[in-house]
Amino acid sequence: MKKIALLGLLVISMATPALAISRYNSMSMTCAEAKAVINRERAVIMRYPARRTPNMTLYDRYVADSGACDIGYYAYQDYLPTKDRASCPVYICRPTTDLDDDDLIFRR
Repeated sequence: MKKIALLGLLVISMATPALAISRYNSMSMTCAEAKAVINRERAVIMRYPARRTPNMTLYDRYVADSGACDIGYYAYQDYLPTKDRASCPVYICRPTTDLDDDDLIFRR
């Protein structure tokens, strides 16, 4: 019985880090720093002020590439405000059902 309980705790402790995601304030970073954090951690939550309502804080998940997205999602270029740029190019995950023919990239 103790072995089963120990095994259960081991499985739970191994799964917990996979669920963790770091959170940052994009306005405290330069664009290069924000991109470096995203690329290093593969996926992060960034907090930033809304453009139309500066007192409102927005949050979003930014990823390094499509490999950090769930199945059925792809990396789509978006923009994040940082302390040195109003629009720092980064990626978010979007469902593949949102794809247009213009979004598709064909290899030759």
